[in-house]
Amino acid sequence: MDDARDIIDIAADAPARPAVEAGAGVPRADLERITADVVAALKTVYDPEIPVDIYELGLIYRADLSDDRVLTIDMTLTAPGCPVAGEMPGWVENALRGVEGVNDVKVNMVFDPPWSPAKMSDEAKLELGWL
Repeated sequence: MDDARDIIDIAADAPARPAVEAGAGVPRADLERITADVVAALKTVYDPEIPVDIYELGLIYRADLSDDRVLTIDMTLTAPGCPVAGEMPGWVENALRGVEGVNDVKVNMVFDPPWSPAKMSDEAKLELGWL
């Protein structure tokens, strides 16, 4: 398998948002559509304690689409002791399974680097009244 990746910055103006990486075998047009659909799907999952979606909160650290169309997500939580820590990866997986062009989804929970409010987008900060 070729380890070459195309990197698309899905939000160049918001450093808290991840870049989407894809195997060299994924055509650019497919990658652009899948990227938009992945972001839309992630925006349907909300942290139950904060009324903002997990994408705008900056909980998604990495999205990688392999040549076999397996989407691997590295995500975190606002706190390691989050009461939905066991459930949220399943919510993310279920949301992403509906993305056309993705054959499988794997969600990894990571805590390095730790999440902080600095990872939130301006949209999330506005929603919470922080701007």
